[in-house]
Amino acid sequence: MAVGITQTMAAATTTVPLCLKSSFKETPSLNNFDKLVQALKDALGPSSGLTSDDVDVEHLARLMQDYRSDEVEWSRFAFGDASRGYTRNLVDEGNGKSNLLLLVWSPGKGSPIHDHGNAHCLMKILQGNLTETRYAFPDSTSSSSPSSEPEPMQVISEKVYRENEVAYMADELGVHRVWNQDPDNFAISLHLYTPPNVAKGGCNIFNPETGKKSHVPKCGYYTAYGKRLNK
Repeated sequence: MAVGITQTMAAATTTVPLCLKSSFKETPSLNNFDKLVQALKDALGPSSGLTSDDVDVEHLARLMQDYRSDEVEWSRFAFGDASRGYTRNLVDEGNGKSNLLLLVWSPGKGSPIHDHGNAHCLMKILQGNLTETRYAFPDSTSSSSPSSEPEPMQVISEKVYRENEVAYMADELGVHRVWNQDPDNFAISLHLYTPPNVAKGGCNIFNPETGKKSHVPKCGYYTAYGKRLNK
Protein backbone atom coordinates (compact mmCIF):
# COMPACT_ATOMS: atom_id res chain seq x y z
CA MET A 1 0.00 0.00 0.00
CA ALA A 2 1.30 3.46 -0.84
CA VAL A 3 2.37 5.79 1.93
CA GLY A 4 -0.39 8.29 2.59
CA ILE A 5 -3.37 6.08 1.75
CA THR A 6 -5.86 6.19 4.59
CA GLN A 7 -8.41 3.43 4.88
CA THR A 8 -11.53 4.60 6.66
CA MET A 9 -12.55 0.98 7.15
CA ALA A 10 -9.30 0.14 8.88
CA ALA A 11 -7.80 1.36 12.11
CA ALA A 12 -4.40 2.34 10.76
CA THR A 13 -3.84 5.84 9.37
CA THR A 14 -0.64 7.19 7.90
CA THR A 15 0.27 10.84 8.38
CA VAL A 16 1.22 12.57 5.15
CA PRO A 17 3.12 15.87 4.91
CA LEU A 18 1.34 18.65 3.05
CA CYS A 19 2.46 19.43 -0.46
CA LEU A 20 3.76 22.95 -0.89
CA LYS A 21 1.16 25.09 -2.61
CA SER A 22 3.79 27.34 -4.16
CA SER A 23 4.99 26.93 -7.72
CA PHE A 24 7.23 23.97 -8.36
CA LYS A 25 9.76 26.43 -9.80
CA GLU A 26 10.14 27.87 -6.33
CA THR A 27 10.78 24.46 -4.79
CA PRO A 28 14.48 24.05 -3.93
CA SER A 29 14.71 20.42 -4.98
CA LEU A 30 12.47 18.78 -7.56
CA ASN A 31 12.01 15.05 -7.84
CA ASN A 32 11.01 13.49 -11.15
CA PHE A 33 7.32 13.60 -10.35
CA ASP A 34 7.54 17.32 -9.58
CA LYS A 35 9.38 17.80 -12.88
CA LEU A 36 6.58 16.00 -14.71
CA VAL A 37 3.98 18.28 -13.11
CA GLN A 38 5.99 21.34 -14.16
CA ALA A 39 6.57 19.99 -17.67
CA LEU A 40 2.83 19.43 -18.18
CA LYS A 41 2.11 22.95 -16.96
CA ASP A 42 4.76 24.41 -19.26
CA ALA A 43 3.39 22.44 -22.23
CA LEU A 44 -0.08 23.89 -21.72
CA GLY A 45 1.27 27.44 -21.48
CA PRO A 46 0.21 30.48 -19.47
CA SER A 47 -3.36 31.09 -18.38
CA SER A 48 -5.66 31.95 -21.29
CA GLY A 49 -8.62 30.59 -23.18
CA LEU A 50 -8.24 26.95 -24.20
CA THR A 51 -10.38 24.52 -26.16
CA SER A 52 -9.87 20.84 -26.78
CA ASP A 53 -8.62 21.64 -30.31
CA ASP A 54 -5.67 23.60 -28.87
CA VAL A 55 -4.19 20.65 -26.99
CA ASP A 56 -1.15 18.73 -28.26
CA VAL A 57 -2.20 15.36 -26.89
CA GLU A 58 0.78 13.44 -28.30
CA HIS A 59 3.28 15.70 -26.54
CA LEU A 60 1.44 15.48 -23.23
CA ALA A 61 1.23 11.69 -23.57
CA ARG A 62 5.00 11.46 -24.19
CA LEU A 63 5.70 13.47 -21.06
CA MET A 64 3.56 11.11 -18.98
CA GLN A 65 5.01 8.03 -20.67
CA ASP A 66 8.59 9.09 -19.96
CA TYR A 67 7.99 9.34 -16.21
CA ARG A 68 8.79 6.12 -14.32
CA SER A 69 6.60 5.71 -11.28
CA ASP A 70 8.28 6.11 -7.90
CA GLU A 71 6.02 5.84 -4.86
CA VAL A 72 8.29 8.02 -2.74
CA GLU A 73 7.80 10.91 -5.15
CA TRP A 74 3.97 10.97 -5.36
CA SER A 75 2.84 9.33 -2.12
CA ARG A 76 2.14 12.69 -0.45
CA PHE A 77 -0.89 12.99 -2.75
CA ALA A 78 -2.14 9.40 -2.31
CA PHE A 79 -5.19 9.52 -0.04
CA GLY A 80 -7.59 6.61 -0.39
CA ASP A 81 -10.87 5.69 1.23
CA ALA A 82 -11.94 2.04 1.13
CA SER A 83 -15.60 3.04 1.60
CA ARG A 84 -15.55 4.78 -1.81
CA GLY A 85 -14.94 3.46 -5.29
CA TYR A 86 -12.07 5.88 -5.69
CA THR A 87 -10.83 9.26 -4.51
CA ARG A 88 -9.87 12.32 -6.58
CA ASN A 89 -6.79 14.07 -5.18
CA LEU A 90 -5.81 17.37 -6.78
CA VAL A 91 -2.10 17.71 -7.62
CA ASP A 92 -2.07 20.79 -9.86
CA GLU A 93 -4.41 23.09 -11.80
CA GLY A 94 -2.07 23.79 -14.71
CA ASN A 95 -2.42 27.59 -15.02
CA GLY A 96 -6.19 27.11 -15.15
CA LYS A 97 -5.90 24.98 -18.28
CA SER A 98 -6.10 21.53 -16.73
CA ASN A 99 -6.63 19.41 -13.66
CA LEU A 100 -3.91 16.96 -12.71
CA LEU A 101 -5.30 14.43 -10.28
CA LEU A 102 -3.99 11.39 -8.47
CA LEU A 103 -6.80 8.84 -8.23
CA VAL A 104 -6.70 6.12 -5.60
CA TRP A 105 -8.87 3.12 -6.52
CA SER A 106 -10.23 0.96 -3.72
CA PRO A 107 -9.81 -2.82 -3.94
CA GLY A 108 -12.42 -4.38 -6.22
CA LYS A 109 -14.13 -1.05 -6.97
CA GLY A 110 -14.25 1.53 -9.74
CA SER A 111 -16.10 4.30 -11.51
CA PRO A 112 -19.51 4.37 -13.18
CA ILE A 113 -19.64 4.69 -16.96
CA HIS A 114 -18.98 8.36 -17.70
CA ASP A 115 -18.05 10.93 -20.34
CA HIS A 116 -15.41 13.66 -20.12
CA GLY A 117 -17.24 16.91 -20.84
CA ASN A 118 -15.55 17.38 -24.24
CA ALA A 119 -12.08 17.32 -22.69
CA HIS A 120 -8.99 15.20 -23.19
CA CYS A 121 -8.13 12.63 -20.53
CA LEU A 122 -4.70 11.05 -20.13
CA MET A 123 -4.26 8.33 -17.52
CA LYS A 124 -0.95 6.90 -16.31
CA ILE A 125 -0.84 3.91 -13.98
CA LEU A 126 1.40 4.58 -10.98
CA GLN A 127 0.68 1.43 -8.97
CA GLY A 128 -1.26 -1.77 -9.61
CA ASN A 129 -3.46 -2.52 -12.64
CA LEU A 130 -6.65 -0.86 -13.87
CA THR A 131 -9.23 -2.25 -16.27
CA GLU A 132 -10.85 0.13 -18.73
CA THR A 133 -14.09 -0.83 -20.48
CA ARG A 134 -15.12 1.42 -23.36
CA TYR A 135 -18.67 1.78 -24.63
CA ALA A 136 -20.26 3.40 -27.65
CA PHE A 137 -22.22 6.52 -26.85
CA PRO A 138 -25.87 5.46 -26.44
CA ASP A 139 -28.33 6.73 -29.03
CA SER A 140 -29.63 9.86 -27.32
CA THR A 141 -32.89 9.73 -29.26
CA SER A 142 -33.82 6.14 -28.47
CA SER A 143 -32.59 6.21 -24.87
CA SER A 144 -34.72 9.27 -24.09
CA SER A 145 -37.85 8.19 -25.94
CA PRO A 146 -40.56 6.76 -23.65
CA SER A 147 -41.78 4.44 -26.41
CA SER A 148 -38.42 2.84 -27.14
CA GLU A 149 -37.21 -0.35 -25.48
CA PRO A 150 -34.09 0.21 -23.35
CA GLU A 151 -31.00 -1.52 -24.66
CA PRO A 152 -27.76 -2.44 -22.91
CA MET A 153 -24.82 -0.25 -23.83
CA GLN A 154 -22.49 -1.61 -26.48
CA VAL A 155 -19.00 -2.56 -25.31
CA ILE A 156 -16.30 -1.41 -27.74
CA SER A 157 -13.23 -2.75 -25.97
CA GLU A 158 -11.77 -3.80 -22.65
CA LYS A 159 -8.12 -3.53 -21.69
CA VAL A 160 -5.99 -3.91 -18.57
CA TYR A 161 -3.41 -1.16 -18.06
CA ARG A 162 -0.37 -1.93 -15.95
CA GLU A 163 2.14 0.17 -14.04
CA ASN A 164 3.70 2.96 -16.14
CA GLU A 165 1.34 2.46 -19.08
CA VAL A 166 -0.59 5.47 -20.41
CA ALA A 167 -4.11 5.55 -21.82
CA TYR A 168 -5.95 8.30 -23.69
CA MET A 169 -9.68 8.93 -23.71
CA ALA A 170 -12.00 11.58 -25.17
CA ASP A 171 -15.70 11.77 -25.87
CA GLU A 172 -15.15 11.20 -29.60
CA LEU A 173 -13.91 7.72 -28.66
CA GLY A 174 -16.99 6.89 -26.59
CA VAL A 175 -17.52 6.64 -22.84
CA HIS A 176 -15.84 4.35 -20.34
CA ARG A 177 -15.58 2.97 -16.87
CA VAL A 178 -12.36 2.22 -14.97
CA TRP A 179 -12.03 -0.24 -12.12
CA ASN A 180 -9.53 -2.00 -9.92
CA GLN A 181 -10.00 -5.77 -10.17
CA ASP A 182 -7.57 -6.53 -7.34
CA PRO A 183 -9.69 -7.54 -4.31
CA ASP A 184 -6.94 -6.80 -1.78
CA ASN A 185 -4.85 -3.83 -2.93
CA PHE A 186 -5.36 -0.21 -3.91
CA ALA A 187 -4.41 0.92 -7.40
CA ILE A 188 -3.19 4.43 -8.15
CA SER A 189 -3.25 6.45 -11.35
CA LEU A 190 -2.37 9.96 -12.52
CA HIS A 191 -5.00 11.75 -14.64
CA LEU A 192 -4.64 14.89 -16.73
CA TYR A 193 -7.90 16.52 -17.83
CA THR A 194 -7.60 19.41 -20.26
CA PRO A 195 -9.48 21.70 -20.53
CA PRO A 196 -10.80 21.24 -16.95
CA ASN A 197 -14.42 21.09 -18.12
CA VAL A 198 -15.58 18.36 -15.74
CA ALA A 199 -14.30 20.16 -12.65
CA LYS A 200 -16.28 23.23 -13.72
CA GLY A 201 -19.42 21.77 -15.27
CA GLY A 202 -19.58 18.14 -14.16
CA CYS A 203 -20.05 15.08 -16.36
CA ASN A 204 -22.64 12.53 -17.42
CA ILE A 205 -22.86 9.00 -16.06
CA PHE A 206 -24.69 6.19 -17.85
CA ASN A 207 -26.79 3.19 -16.89
CA PRO A 208 -25.15 0.17 -18.57
CA GLU A 209 -28.48 -1.66 -18.93
CA THR A 210 -30.47 1.16 -20.53
CA GLY A 211 -28.01 3.79 -21.71
CA LYS A 212 -29.90 6.43 -19.76
CA LYS A 213 -27.65 9.28 -18.68
CA SER A 214 -27.66 11.37 -15.53
CA HIS A 215 -25.75 14.59 -15.06
CA VAL A 216 -23.36 14.93 -12.13
CA PRO A 217 -23.09 18.71 -11.66
CA LYS A 218 -19.82 18.73 -9.77
CA CYS A 219 -16.93 16.31 -9.46
CA GLY A 220 -15.15 17.40 -6.31
CA TYR A 221 -11.83 16.56 -4.72
CA TYR A 222 -11.05 14.37 -1.73
CA THR A 223 -7.81 16.27 -1.11
CA ALA A 224 -6.08 19.27 -2.69
CA TYR A 225 -2.29 19.67 -2.65
CA GLY A 226 -2.00 16.90 -0.07
CA LYS A 227 -4.55 18.38 2.33
CA ARG A 228 -7.87 16.73 3.22
CA LEU A 229 -10.82 18.90 2.25
CA ASN A 230 -13.99 19.36 4.27
CA LYS A 231 -16.52 16.58 3.79
